[in-house]
Amino acid sequence: MEKSLSGKTALVTGASRGIGRAVALKLAQMGAAVAVNYMNNATAAEEVVGKIVAQGGKAMAIKADMGDPTAIEKLFDLTIREFGQLDILVNNAGMAIYKPIAKVTEEDYEKLFSLNVKGLLFSCQQAARKLAGGGRIINISTSVTKMMLPSYGLYAASKGAVEQLTRVLAKELGPRGITVNSISPGPTDTELFREGKTEEQIRQMGAMAAFNRIGTPEDIAGAVALLTSTESGWISGQDICANGGLTA
Repeated sequence: MEKSLSGKTALVTGASRGIGRAVALKLAQMGAAVAVNYMNNATAAEEVVGKIVAQGGKAMAIKADMGDPTAIEKLFDLTIREFGQLDILVNNAGMAIYKPIAKVTEEDYEKLFSLNVKGLLFSCQQAARKLAGGGRIINISTSVTKMMLPSYGLYAASKGAVEQLTRVLAKELGPRGITVNSISPGPTDTELFREGKTEEQIRQMGAMAAFNRIGTPEDIAGAVALLTSTESGWISGQDICANGGLTA
């Protein structure tokens, strides 16, 4: 594979499993040094680092609570101290709570928005201050924001905020040649996605896509890779649906 990101450093949040893991591995294959952020699963994060290093790449696992602005600042500073600079930020860390709006509690709201919105905002703030010129910020949203799915209201609202922050930040950072975009996956085959779903439910969701299957983490990592390329430099402030032609 062409090392198009050689000499670049990427920070991927929530990178110990699922989409974040696939993104970290993909960017490392393209030549980037990768900071592998995690919150709880140190073993899984170190496994990602080990795989990157075994393939000749550079990586480091860094624990940080992405809902804590102080921890986020330390995460950025440690990444830059270790690798010299930061060129790519992939904001992947997030969570979901599925409840009818009538049953959402204040605790649900605080928990979900603390990570999905507050955490992402302060991560973007650090990137705005510390990302190298010509860099890339990629925020992970969801195709659910374009749909009207019962019980997804709180989650969709948080990701709607992600998409609007993306648009505004693109304007603010454009003068430095930094692009800011979001990617909206559809149903994607991760441990988190499969939790609580039957195989029949998963099959039905896959049937909603043009390719008659749910996505894989590698599908989303491929979309991230496209937005890190030199050729993507005129794409900014956009939400890219990486969902295999999903229809409601």
